[in-house]
Amino acid sequence: MSNPSVDGQHAELRPSLGSLRLWGIAVGLVISGDYFGWSFGWAQAGTLGFVVTSVLVAAMYTAFIFSFTELSTAIPHAGGPFAYAREAFGPLGGYVSGIATLVEFAFAPPAISLAIGAYLNVQFPGLDPKLAATGAYIVFMALNVIGVEIAASFELVVTLLAIFELLVFMGVVSPGFAVGNFLKGGWSGQDAFSIASVPGMFAAIPFAIWFFLGIEGVAMAAEEVKNPRRSIPLAYIAGILTLVALAIGVMLFAGAAGDWTTLANINDPLPQAMKRIVGERSGWLHMLVALGLFGLVASFHALILGCSRQLFALARAGYVWPWFAKVHPRFRTPHRAVFASGAVGIAAIYSDELVSIGGQSLTATIVTMSTLGAITMYIISMAALFRLRRTQPGLHRSYRTPFYPVLPAFALVGAAVCLAALAWFNLAVTGLYVAVMGLGLVYFHLTRSQREAMGEAAIQLPAGPAVAPEQI
Repeated sequence: MSNPSVDGQHAELRPSLGSLRLWGIAVGLVISGDYFGWSFGWAQAGTLGFVVTSVLVAAMYTAFIFSFTELSTAIPHAGGPFAYAREAFGPLGGYVSGIATLVEFAFAPPAISLAIGAYLNVQFPGLDPKLAATGAYIVFMALNVIGVEIAASFELVVTLLAIFELLVFMGVVSPGFAVGNFLKGGWSGQDAFSIASVPGMFAAIPFAIWFFLGIEGVAMAAEEVKNPRRSIPLAYIAGILTLVALAIGVMLFAGAAGDWTTLANINDPLPQAMKRIVGERSGWLHMLVALGLFGLVASFHALILGCSRQLFALARAGYVWPWFAKVHPRFRTPHRAVFASGAVGIAAIYSDELVSIGGQSLTATIVTMSTLGAITMYIISMAALFRLRRTQPGLHRSYRTPFYPVLPAFALVGAAVCLAALAWFNLAVTGLYVAVMGLGLVYFHLTRSQREAMGEAAIQLPAGPAVAPEQI
């Protein structure tokens, strides 16, 4: 793969990751979605309506990951979706996909860092949550700069602890489990067949996506994987199966533990559900609050990694300021991109009152912005898969999408429906998203001469055995 020189230094990352640590990144990127954010979907669709939405979104994500893995292994590049779209559709397609991915990975960390601050404030009431959130950024920026191997090992540990905590939660609330609690008032309309239930299901889409948002970030660590053609498929497939199982378990046990309506529209549904069973003074509750930090930290840390790698890849290609593409001379990590990502997040922490728009809470606004970026990227990526199958049949594909073309077509159509629903039910946030993308395109066109001066290098794809078109 070609890695153009930036600022006089060869911009290469150090490959050091294996399958297990990559799985830790895949699950860790997403697992905070089991702790908060998803319960807003109950407020829109009811428990049963949200189950329908979540099952359809989970099916879309499963189809997407089984398809996306082909792109990740065929083009192991730190830019991930940016690189695939650029190869399929040229510089403009690559830029749109790259900026959409950057929006996805830039908007979630500030909310998670504030949640970390809130958890710490519960344990230490004198601690300012915003100060704690800023401290979290500083710590995990430093960890990402020191080296991806250390960062990924840490990610694996906190991800395992976060999974353990979710299993403990399910076990502790199980004595109060009653299916009737989950079923009561489960539809936003009169019943499942009422047309009045349908708008709520569509409105709940961003909160179902929150269960899985970010798993595609594994692709952005591809240049730091020892054997990407083997490790990436294993990590992705094991990761999506792990996340589907956890999402079902958390939602079912939380909703069946009592009156689920009291858990909708709050940021801490798990502690509140557990409080009904064990009481406010229980050691189990305090353990959940303490261990809850691991789930938040796992996603926060992994999202910083993904955001910085996407910024690094765009800068290395000259699509954003090339200064961000320089790697640390000792640790071989994109330290400038890490610090820039953190600076944006810290600024958001102290301007959170300005982020909430369209009558939504800060958390709901950030979730919606992130999902708009993600779904845009999903659509472009699936279109890139179809195009590359047609235009580059000889591309070495160590992993090939099963049930092609049905699976990627299902993911593409599902993503398009999700994008339409997101835009329809979130006009104000969608307007902000379109404005951000529009400003990005203006920058892209204004800096064309800069990219030409750098000699915009094509992504060098590894050669493989020739494949006849009829075999694709």
